[in-house]
Order: sequence, then structure tokens, then C-alpha cells
Amino acid sequence: MRQLTEEESKSVFSKLAVYCGRSLNNLVTASDGEGEQYVFRLHGSRVYYLRLSIANWATSVPRANLLSLGVCIGKLTKTGKFRVHITALDVIAPHARYKVWIKENGLLPFLYGGNVVKAHVGRWSEDIPEHSGVVVFDSSDTPVGFGVVAKSTTELRRVEPTAIAVFRQADTGEFLREEDSLFTT
Repeated sequence: MRQLTEEESKSVFSKLAVYCGRSLNNLVTASDGEGEQYVFRLHGSRVYYLRLSIANWATSVPRANLLSLGVCIGKLTKTGKFRVHITALDVIAPHARYKVWIKENGLLPFLYGGNVVKAHVGRWSEDIPEHSGVVVFDSSDTPVGFGVVAKSTTELRRVEPTAIAVFRQADTGEFLREEDSLFTT
């Protein structure tokens, strides 16, 4: 487990900024109530978010014996791009810049891997620009996934109910659909 290089950090933070916006600074400089800092660390191709003291303890464990530590935020591909995993949802959701709440009748289609159509949207944050990252919540304010809006909120108000509102990128149903490949390297 090691620190991210400048190029890796740039890739990770630019992707997280799509969902968090300026509140990404709160995520990077986060600390718990006891003053403990949180850091990003790379192990294999996976990026983890964890407390600094735990990261320091992890240096005493051989790399071959260390499987996972902290919250897996995503994976760096061989080309240097960063893919956010659904496991990052609990870290991203409190810092989300734009949010979409879906109705109960749209929850299961979303959790089975479908996009969100306008008829299933209960409400959304105001002034969402086109192709912005959003965190998707159910009607009881529980984060269930994230994606990218198809159109801005002003355009979405004028489209038909069957038009796609949010392109799904990840949802909590992935834990069941892809459990065998979610944490392997």
C-alpha cells in the first residue's frame, strides 16, 4: 500500500469532483472527531480511503498478505483512468453536489441495472447542468447509486415521462450481481 502519485491523484480527484464538486476539499481534508486524518492509498490497482493511523499500521503487513483496507473508492485502469466503484457511495453521498431522488416504482428497475427515466424521478437538485454527476437516493434519503444526468433540469422538465433522466453508472444492486469480481484485483 502506497501513496498516490501526482498523476494518479489527478485522475482520482478529477473523477470524484464530478460527483462532489467543491466539497471534494472536505473529503480530502476530512478528519474524525478525534482529529484523525483520512488519506487515499493505492494497493494493487485499487484506491482506498482510510484513516492515516490505519494506513501507517498497514505498512508493517507484507503487500502479498494485505487484501483490503479501508473503503475501496475505485480502480485505476492500465491506461491511468479512474473508475469509481459502488463501494465509494457512502463516502461520496454526504459530499454530493447534485442529487436525484427516485420514486418507489423506479427503485427496482434502477437496482437491476437500468437507467432512471423521468417518470421515476421524485425530485432533483435545482440547476443541474447537462452531463453532471449525481448521487441517486430513494424516497427515504438512502443513497442507492450514482450516475450522470442526461439533460439539464430545465430541459428535463419539458421532456416526455419515458425519456432517460439519469444514466446509471453504479447502483447497490451490483453487490449481488457482481460480487465475485467486485473486490478481486
